[in-house]
Parts: sequence; C-alpha cells; structure tokens
Amino acid sequence: MEKEFIRIRSVKDIVIFSTLIIAGAILIALPTGTAVNITGFFLIFAGLILILVMKSAYKDTETGVRYQKKERFFQQAMNAPISSALASKPDSVDLSEEDKGNAVRLDIYFSKTSGKAYLQLFEYVPYKYEPCSKIYEYGIENVQKLIK
Repeated sequence: MEKEFIRIRSVKDIVIFSTLIIAGAILIALPTGTAVNITGFFLIFAGLILILVMKSAYKDTETGVRYQKKERFFQQAMNAPISSALASKPDSVDLSEEDKGNAVRLDIYFSKTSGKAYLQLFEYVPYKYEPCSKIYEYGIENVQKLIK
C-alpha cells in the first residue's frame, strides 16, 4: 500500500495565529504607551511568522481525509519485535521501551472521523529516517494504546 500524507494547517493552528494577530492589533489600536504598542507589533509579527511555518495536521493525498500524527521512538533492539507486532497485532508493542533510544521511529497517522490508522516503522540512517516496513492499515480501535 502506498500512502502519502502532506502537512496542512489544522483548526488549532489557525486559531493560534489568528488570536495573536487580533490581540496585537487591539494592543496597537488602544490609546496606551509605547511599550504596549511594541508588544502589539511583536504579537502581530509572531502571528505572521506562525502563518508561514505552523502546520500540525496531515492530509491523505488520495482521499483528502485529515489525520493526526503521533511519533514514538525506540532503541535499535526493538526493530524486530515492533515489525512483527505491526504485522499482526499493533497493540502488543511494548511501550515501556519507548524513549530509551531514537534508532527506530514508529509513525502513527490516525483519524477518529474515518476510524482508520496507518502505521509505518522507520530506521535511523545517518542524517535521516528511512522506511523499514510497509504501511499497515488498521481500525482505530486496534491502535488505541499507541495513540494515547
């Protein structure tokens, strides 16, 4: 299965940078001192920067469904157990070994509206993560333990 996810702006992102820009404009419009106006300009500038860089949601290029992403990092020794768990039962991944290394990354894309989750395992090769498993599709009820 070949899936491709692209980064997009979520509603949360839009609310954050809109709030910053509106708050900054209000501070500039108020008849107050220079320090408050400078703070207003700073808030507007921060909001404009966030418009350019903040994208925290993902979209499936085929279907257009929006997904959230969760990343979990493991040590190299966990590569084989996680690979076998992904092929049969993803909830059996041992999360007590998480964050003891970063040689293996498990990406989980999930959408509660569609009820689907996609999992893929990556291995760290100097300077980047390379896929070391295919993309597995499961119902979201099968990966509840992984997305908490």
